[in-house]
Amino acid sequence: MPEPTKKDDGQPEENVAPVSGDAPSENSVEITPKEAKAATKDTEVIVTVTEPEAAVPIPAAEAPQPQPITIVVTEIEPVEAEVTDTGPIVTEPVENGHNEPEPTRAEKLVEVTEVKEEEPSTSKVPASSLKKSAKTIVTPLKDKDDDVTASTPSPPPPAENGSTPKKLSIDLPNDSDPESTRGRKDSVWSLGDGQPPEDIDKQIDTPPLSTLLIEKPQGGSITVGGDISFVAKVEAKDLLRKPTIKWFKGKWMDLASKTGKHLQLKESFDRFSKIHTFEMHIIKAKENYAGNYRCEVTYKDKFDSCSFDLEVKEIPEGSQSIDIRSAFKRSSEGQDDAGELDFSGLLKHRQGREHKQEETPDVDVWEILKKARPDEYEKIAFTYGITDLRGLLKRLKKTKKEEKKSEAFAKRLDPAYQADKGGKIRLIVDLADPTVELKWYKNGQEIRPTPNNRKYIFEHKGTQRIMVINNCQMSDDAAYSVTAGDEKCTTELFVKELPVNIVKELEPVKTTVNERIELECEVSEEGAKVKWMKNGVEVPTGVRSRYRVKSEGTKHWLIIDDASKDDTGTYSLMATGGTSQAHVQVDLKPLKILMDLQSVTVMLGQPLKLNCEIYPGNVPGRWYKNGQLIQPNDHINILHKTKNHNLDIESATIHDAGDYTFVPEGYTQTLSAKVHVIDPPKVHLEALNVQDNTVTIVAGNKLRLEIPISGEPAPRVVWMKGERVILDTGSRVRAETHADQTCLTIDVTEREDTGNYKIVLQNEAGEDTASVKVKVVDIPDPPEAPLVTDVGGDWCTMTWEPPRYDGGSPILGYFIERKKKQSSRWMRLNFDLCKETTFEPKKMIEGVPYEARIFAVNAIGVSKPSEPSKSFIPLAVTSEPTMLVVDDVTDDTVTMKWRPPDTIGAAGLDGYQIEYCIEGTDEWILANKELTEKTKYTITGLPVEAKILVRVKAINAAGASAPRTTQHSILVKEVIEPPKIRIPRHLKQTYIRKVGEVVNLVVPFVGKPRPKVIWLKEGQPIEQTISIRNSDCDSIMFIRKAERKHSGKYELSVQVENHIDTAMLDIQIVDLPGPPQAVKIEEVWGNNVALDWSPPKDSGNAPITGYTIQKADKKTMEWYTCMEHYHRTCITISDLVVGNEYFFRIYSENMVGLSENATATKDSALIVKEGLQLKNPQYNDRDFTEPPTFTQPLINTFAIAGYNATLNCSVRANPRPKVIWMKNKITIIDDPRYRMFSNQGVCTLEIRKPSPFDGGVYTCKAVNDLGEAHVDCKLEVKGGFTFFELMKRGVPLHLIDKYMNESKTSEKSE
Repeated sequence: MPEPTKKDDGQPEENVAPVSGDAPSENSVEITPKEAKAATKDTEVIVTVTEPEAAVPIPAAEAPQPQPITIVVTEIEPVEAEVTDTGPIVTEPVENGHNEPEPTRAEKLVEVTEVKEEEPSTSKVPASSLKKSAKTIVTPLKDKDDDVTASTPSPPPPAENGSTPKKLSIDLPNDSDPESTRGRKDSVWSLGDGQPPEDIDKQIDTPPLSTLLIEKPQGGSITVGGDISFVAKVEAKDLLRKPTIKWFKGKWMDLASKTGKHLQLKESFDRFSKIHTFEMHIIKAKENYAGNYRCEVTYKDKFDSCSFDLEVKEIPEGSQSIDIRSAFKRSSEGQDDAGELDFSGLLKHRQGREHKQEETPDVDVWEILKKARPDEYEKIAFTYGITDLRGLLKRLKKTKKEEKKSEAFAKRLDPAYQADKGGKIRLIVDLADPTVELKWYKNGQEIRPTPNNRKYIFEHKGTQRIMVINNCQMSDDAAYSVTAGDEKCTTELFVKELPVNIVKELEPVKTTVNERIELECEVSEEGAKVKWMKNGVEVPTGVRSRYRVKSEGTKHWLIIDDASKDDTGTYSLMATGGTSQAHVQVDLKPLKILMDLQSVTVMLGQPLKLNCEIYPGNVPGRWYKNGQLIQPNDHINILHKTKNHNLDIESATIHDAGDYTFVPEGYTQTLSAKVHVIDPPKVHLEALNVQDNTVTIVAGNKLRLEIPISGEPAPRVVWMKGERVILDTGSRVRAETHADQTCLTIDVTEREDTGNYKIVLQNEAGEDTASVKVKVVDIPDPPEAPLVTDVGGDWCTMTWEPPRYDGGSPILGYFIERKKKQSSRWMRLNFDLCKETTFEPKKMIEGVPYEARIFAVNAIGVSKPSEPSKSFIPLAVTSEPTMLVVDDVTDDTVTMKWRPPDTIGAAGLDGYQIEYCIEGTDEWILANKELTEKTKYTITGLPVEAKILVRVKAINAAGASAPRTTQHSILVKEVIEPPKIRIPRHLKQTYIRKVGEVVNLVVPFVGKPRPKVIWLKEGQPIEQTISIRNSDCDSIMFIRKAERKHSGKYELSVQVENHIDTAMLDIQIVDLPGPPQAVKIEEVWGNNVALDWSPPKDSGNAPITGYTIQKADKKTMEWYTCMEHYHRTCITISDLVVGNEYFFRIYSENMVGLSENATATKDSALIVKEGLQLKNPQYNDRDFTEPPTFTQPLINTFAIAGYNATLNCSVRANPRPKVIWMKNKITIIDDPRYRMFSNQGVCTLEIRKPSPFDGGVYTCKAVNDLGEAHVDCKLEVKGGFTFFELMKRGVPLHLIDKYMNESKTSEKSE
């Protein structure tokens, strides 16, 4: 198949096959060097051709060897070609490749063929496939190492008027060639001689040259289609391994990966001359195989290379007639590739048409089919022998279509392409508008590029768009199309695979062993890959295989040098076009045994001889012992004299016993004998190397006594301890016997394993006995748990008993450890052994429970720990309780309260003991029989108006602490206390709960005697569904499941006699809101929709916090959220898809959540594409300045004396206001008891450890340039004293009067 040639500017030329008809006329072409150089640039060239035969556009810079045609080349002008011809055009698939111009050769041949009149533009085909009969004077330019894409246009129909001149404009771009099809075996030379782009910047490290090649390959010259071989030889005398050789074409192309039917690399090694021979065979050379080659040899740090040239000459031949009918004859009817052209039958180098015009078909089938009716196609195909009628009609249909002028494509796809299976093909289109989006299709399915798939590669080069299909397979044989906007062009790809047929069949072979077998077969193609099979399994042909495969031209051999019986079978050779097989029969020569081997029994150390006689006598053999091959050595001597085969051993050993076999080489018959070597048994105790045969072992370790024994046959071994036999199946104690030793194993030794062990050996040659003593020593047993006899503040005394068993070694001493009871970490108390059985630990923490344990120590080691002692705690009494005060007094009871002791101690606190003494007596009476853990206690049963003293003691495990006694006597008489409600802080604001939740309100109050509690709702008694529980100090309102009707203002009244206190509670029960009302579409413009709605009727008893807007396409009615937490009742939805119709729905939302239902628009909004002009509205700047306004006022607060209190409020103002705090209308300035904060409008006043004197009215004042504002609150500090309590404490009367007046004033202000 012809190869494409290279243009000087890197563009592939077009390849057009010759046509049948008259011989072309003689024309001349002259191109000056200047004009030739100009044609390679970005220049349009006009070529005018007048020929009665055919015409084709040819780049003027490289029209290789055309027929004599007059061509005028002018810069800047377009190329015009006038063509006259009547014959059809048939083209051949183009293989990838390039031609290297010869430095001294400037003349080339080219043939011009017809261009179809109906097509406005003509597909380009590489010109190397044209018949070369015209001469052109061309100045050669520098060749480039680029690849050429193969293309195969399908044949257009002949022109109706052969004499009509045709004009054609050809643009010669200066783009580089597209990437080559590197995966094809028949185009291995198409990569060129240059260095690849990715390797240009890489530095090539070349080892220093040395002399390795003793014979270098020489350059040569062959004709197209011929074979040539290049040989390189390397001497291997000084080499330890095979050298590495590489063959290159040009500078960088490694030919190792290009081997195939056109290139074969072979190597061999001569063991006698120590020479490596490397060969490179080129088969059926093509024109572009010519060029410079290089051979490189490397061995470690040595390097040698040689360059040589290959010249490929063209064979001058005449044209051949083309039968269009043969192109549509195929062997597989009805296959997926039906309609594939057999272009190899069309494109042939043709000789002069005047010599073989008699071979031209008498009938033009194209013309007949064009004029015939469709119902006559089958009859015409049968008459003229066309079997692929479907493919012919497909192409006939394409030829009848008139191609319209394309506005998107400057150059369309060729009608058809052809590629070899496994090769690569490039589909190229040239766009008139490079910005148009391109899509490629295969059988109507779009081809999309993927990152990991290298099957399809898409390239952009200027206006060219290229799709490369790698590794073409039969599945790639399909119709391909490309669309650019609204335009589309199509083509077809044909994948070709030629079968290899068997010319000469294999012949059957029958022979005997040790003979040579040679199977020969001949196939239809040189260098074809075949497979040798034996009985259906592929024959291994590796370096160490018995089979050798040889091929020369079309002949293939399978050689077996030394045949064996195993070589019998059916051998076959498989090629792509068929299979040949033959049967091979290998027989043995008959064997006669004159004297067989005899079994013998010998004593240890005596000579051993085995001999036998067989016929034929020249047959060698092998000796085996127990199936293992015997090699002669100093101990064994093997002799073979004619028929006798002897095996001699001078001194027999135990290892010489066994089954001996003599195997004649090449025969299945064997001679066998048994050899027995006997020896009396013996125990070798000296190998233990212990005194008195006594073995000492520490308990817990593993004991393994390995005692060598001897005796043949292997003696029977019995281990015994006393009268008990130790078996080999024991778990912990077991006896094991091997060929040369016996072993006693005790996995974990124990005290009971101490004793004498007896070994008894017996065999047919005698008996032997021996004894071994085993002594097991151990650590002592753990002592008894220690006993703690005495405990102090940080020490204790403990004693213990020695262990019952000392482990066979005297006790050397003890280790003592202790730990906290809650811990797992033990701490050693003594590092020197304690010789006694008593110990006194010190430096313990008081009140922490401890435990102790003991370790016993002997010469073997430390025993396990004893059981921990009982836990013990170093104890100490606590300090006295603090702040003992009177909490309440009645006519017969006194309630006292106090605080825990300042120092409780590590022992803890068990409780308190309360005692009282009536004034005037010294007797202290116990008030509580049992300890109380609370810091408050009520003493009952006291006489009315009696005066008593009270004291409290703290009790723990160490005893009672010092008592805390009241300073003054207490009068037992009840005092009326007005009621006071102490509303919790969270109830001073609106109490909010959701429907269905639990409402549980606890309102504390004070007052004596027990107040009367009344609850009212809006002035009416509360419902039965609300539960009320009252106690002495609080009232509880409980609603199990809240409903909205429970919302409202509740009034709580607390009454003691004539004193009443009231409080108001605001309860709000909230629920989910209802859906919005009147949702409608106000306006639709562009891709925007304006919505409007009204708030819901039912707000759920809570403010509406926002809305959620959703949209749905009318086609799918799937709802998507557009906006959440939207506060207004109108919205504009943007970015809607033009052409879609939308519905909208809206959910209302409050603090509980979204409404259960949504209100949807009744009508839909259709988004119509239309032009709109947006008028920007005018906005006025907003004035954000404002005077101070308190958004959260101060709240009346109760504080506890001694605990920090805070007052909070929030203010909004712009500009930022100045905040001033006042107490009782007096500004607070630089008072260390107060701290003031202001952050983001939140104002805070912190009062550090307030006292009753800190109570009063507090004011927060905010001032800026626009105005001022203030808020007030009342602070009441609880924890003060009554008049009676102040009197008991001895406070002067004038101070008591002042304090009481301030308290009454604060109550009135409330």
